[in-house]
Amino acid sequence: MKVNLNMELAVMKYPFEATLEELQADLDTYVDVVFSCLESEFMVIPKGRGFIEYPVFARAYEALKQATKGFISLNADVILETVQEVPLALIVLRTILGFTPPEWAYIASQRTGIEISQGFSRTLDRRIRMAPFTPIKFSPLTKQRVIAMLETACQLIQEGVPQVEGDRIHRLDKADTHSGLDGIRNLASMGVPYAMLLYERFLGRPFAGHRDSVSELIGNVLENAIEEILAGAGISYRKTKRAEKIPGFDQAPDFIIPDEFNPQVIIEAKITEDDGTARDKVTRVQHLGELSAERQANGKPGFEVIACIAGRGFGIRKEDMKKLLLASRGKVFTLKTLDRLIECTRLREFITRQF
Repeated sequence: MKVNLNMELAVMKYPFEATLEELQADLDTYVDVVFSCLESEFMVIPKGRGFIEYPVFARAYEALKQATKGFISLNADVILETVQEVPLALIVLRTILGFTPPEWAYIASQRTGIEISQGFSRTLDRRIRMAPFTPIKFSPLTKQRVIAMLETACQLIQEGVPQVEGDRIHRLDKADTHSGLDGIRNLASMGVPYAMLLYERFLGRPFAGHRDSVSELIGNVLENAIEEILAGAGISYRKTKRAEKIPGFDQAPDFIIPDEFNPQVIIEAKITEDDGTARDKVTRVQHLGELSAERQANGKPGFEVIACIAGRGFGIRKEDMKKLLLASRGKVFTLKTLDRLIECTRLREFITRQF
């Protein structure tokens, strides 16, 4: 059956080649055609600026280990001196806690009474990742905040895991921090590659922490490909910015051709591995289709709506894909079919150079 399905898909039209009548007559098959073109993007992630390689992380880990005499004693002032010389050691300490920068700032503020904003913690973390071994000379205010964070970290680690109700679990109830400083010291001295464990925790569940930090780069893969195609054909377009206000649209489309004053083609682009996010984009495309019909009803020219998608999130719910195909009248493209974007849409009307 699977072989037969693949053969059928191989000779089947893409939805952007079909008429609306053909689409409506065999919608399920066209959904399968789109699903067959979708590829998940979660296996390969861009590093982005500020990515920390393991040898770099391990070097900072060793600096922190030396400052604590093999995790025998934790002293905020001593660790501060190390952090000023090897800033990445601060992130290693945060990774031992298992906190995000804002979480660490919040609990340090609670415990010390010193105001440490989420913005400060994120900015400091970013600054360190961009220059992990460039010595830092803290301003008096920054020094006060960093000391508060270090003191809080030392206290939390030395305290270990407090008693909690049976249906809950404490954030420090991890293999290394469950028994406080003794657990960290034992794990670091028994031959277990503790630095590697921390590095994987730093990247997150796994790599999720890093994936979150480069989510914009991941999304740009599709948008950059669209821009390259439009520019290559000399097509005038307006790429909007995040949260930008565009007259006539309650939410700015990703691309407007040729511009917002004369919208003829609208392109919505999205990469997602999450079906909830995919559903949001489907709803957005449906709304744009309704807006185009409303313009026509009011005597204004409508616009063609194109959806460019990627990621497994769009390949989970068949009903959502049906809605997307109908709302865009079949103009749904994936990274595999993006080379057909111009020839199979109204974009061909705006070509000014051979592509």
